[in-house]
Amino acid sequence: MLLRSCMRVQSSATAPTGIAVPAPAKSFGTLQAALGVAAFSLTFPATAWGLEGFGPWSLVAVRSVLAALIAAGCLAALRVPVPSRRDRPGLAVVAVGVVVGFPLLTTLALQTSTTAHAAVVVGLLPLTTALLSALRMGTRPSRTFWTAALAGAAAVVAFTVQQSGGALTTADLYLFAALLVCAAGYTEGGRLARVMPGWQVIAWALVLCLPIGVPAAALALAYEPVHLTAHSVAGLLWVAAGSQFLGLVVWYRGMAAIGIPKASQLQLAQPLLTLVWSVLLLGEHLTVAAPLTAAAVLVCIAVTQRARG
Repeated sequence: MLLRSCMRVQSSATAPTGIAVPAPAKSFGTLQAALGVAAFSLTFPATAWGLEGFGPWSLVAVRSVLAALIAAGCLAALRVPVPSRRDRPGLAVVAVGVVVGFPLLTTLALQTSTTAHAAVVVGLLPLTTALLSALRMGTRPSRTFWTAALAGAAAVVAFTVQQSGGALTTADLYLFAALLVCAAGYTEGGRLARVMPGWQVIAWALVLCLPIGVPAAALALAYEPVHLTAHSVAGLLWVAAGSQFLGLVVWYRGMAAIGIPKASQLQLAQPLLTLVWSVLLLGEHLTVAAPLTAAAVLVCIAVTQRARG
């Protein structure tokens, strides 16, 4: 089954840079990016489950190793050649930002923060990604795009301030740092996904971390107590296979098809989806402000998807 899945993602490689992407491909790209967002929306609840049985360092290290083994299996089964030297620095940025930095920082934050609060803070990720994309790749989205993006970010910030009472915590600092490193990884990964299949971007980034991940996992497991439960195992498996690999496969392919700025704006829906999961899976309380923020954010998503850069 794993080999068949690998072959499906291999057979649907992204279009090379410079070739216009037809409308059906863009629609499919939007769908893939949306599937990535849906997968990511479960990351925080799954992490909270994982923390019931694992320490934060153990959870991050083990999820990285498991995801890397899945990626290595796909790469080996399809005999994918090693990336060229010019692509390796970009893969290192993806590895540091997406494979290590974001999971570690958000996991540390979730030790003291609720998933709902963390999800809303990380709702600023689309705007952060669009800004870094403009700096790194020279993209120039329209004024309408930026207006809608800033409006969506403002709605997220307002929700965050209302929830936290206006006071920043250590968890918030972890989350803001996570925004920066993840946006850098998304931007570089989106660029690389234009010259190689999107699934290979995250696969090679995961494999790149394997020599560090294995000893880190062994060390963390030796010092942090482990209490296996159904929740902790399910959470670990999801963040490893779903969030760390499969979700990023479709996400990077979607970014390559529709562009980093527009794909990043789809993530404005992610904190709202996570809020729903936090209620259904964790029993967290959902405030009245949540549906109001949802309506504002969904309007902003619609505008950004129609705006042409």
